[in-house]
Amino acid sequence: MSDNDQSTITFVVNGEPASKSNGRRWTGKFLIKSEKALKYSEAFKQQCPVLDPLLEGDLRVSIQIFYASRRPDLDPSLIYDLMQDRIYKNDRQIKEQHLYWGLDKENPRSIIVVERM
Repeated sequence: MSDNDQSTITFVVNGEPASKSNGRRWTGKFLIKSEKALKYSEAFKQQCPVLDPLLEGDLRVSIQIFYASRRPDLDPSLIYDLMQDRIYKNDRQIKEQHLYWGLDKENPRSIIVVERM
């Protein structure tokens, strides 16, 4: 996409994101992402658009995450990290967020809307 006037982007990423707080493991020397987080990161990169130019300024993000079970906490942190350098430069640009937890055992996914404020 290369529309300089673009102020809103909506996209869907299939799969269930790992919670960032539970998404790392200790190797004895350093922390690495868990296998679930690594797999989700790869899937996310394949499905997330790359904007050119990236959205600038303060942003509002709305995410509805549909999990496959009731167990996971609502945690968009990994998604925010993965959108860096694809949708916006830095997740510090997010000044407003709306998060929704959903259940879909057959089709876990995230519906993501990012817009300039």
